[in-house]
Amino acid sequence: MAIDTTPTDPNAPLQKKPVSFTNLALGAGLNLFEVSTLGQPFEVTKTQMAANRGDTMPKAFMKIWNRGGLLGFYQGLIPWAWIEASTKGAVLLFAASEIEFYTRAAGSSPAVAGIVGGMGGGIAQAYATMGFCTFMKTVEVTRHKEGAGSQKSTIQVAREIFAREGIRGINKGVNAVALRQMTNWGSRFGFARIGEDLIRKYSFGDSEDAKTRKLSNGQKILASTIAGAVSCWNQPIEVIRVEMQSQIKSPGRPEKMTIATAARWIHQNNGFKGFYR
Repeated sequence: MAIDTTPTDPNAPLQKKPVSFTNLALGAGLNLFEVSTLGQPFEVTKTQMAANRGDTMPKAFMKIWNRGGLLGFYQGLIPWAWIEASTKGAVLLFAASEIEFYTRAAGSSPAVAGIVGGMGGGIAQAYATMGFCTFMKTVEVTRHKEGAGSQKSTIQVAREIFAREGIRGINKGVNAVALRQMTNWGSRFGFARIGEDLIRKYSFGDSEDAKTRKLSNGQKILASTIAGAVSCWNQPIEVIRVEMQSQIKSPGRPEKMTIATAARWIHQNNGFKGFYR
């Protein structure tokens, strides 16, 4: 999901950016296709390595395979990854558009308003739909599974957690998700803006006209790719999120984790490198 970084004339009349329902539907479809093909296997592998920080990638692959063969790489896909993929884009665009408009109305520049909108949209994603979805996806990857024929369904597990711990239990780790999404979208928007400005300067020079020149699709993709790569600086937050949601039991591991206690536990057991698994 990308945020529009097209140059905005700061002197133009302030208007809300229209949200196209066609684009929302197309985005949801593309997200569903992505997560149903290669997206979920990468997500499962990332979760396996973040929760079991001593695992190498080949060892993580073997553990996932032993849990269910090829289908093991799609744990948590239905319904949790599908719910997340089909809703998070709409939440982001609606929230970011509203926040950006009111930030502009308060006197901020288009760039700053866009970054604030992206951060606010990321937070809205987390609390509206991603919190319980990421939690249940992590539960599916990290919970103990009995032998064949006695498995609890993912819906049964969700019901048991909700009955035992309520809405807070099913949204465990949501604050870490919100922090990750906020820094993720704020960084992506900011770095994409910087990347596009550098590309525009390199391609068109320093003239005033160059600042409003449109980039080609290839140049926009390059800027977005760079922004996405650089935005991986917040990987420690993702590892903390997985630890907070993990169902793995270890001696001395705190039962109820906050972002701070999870960070201390990871550092205590795996050092600084543990945050980049």
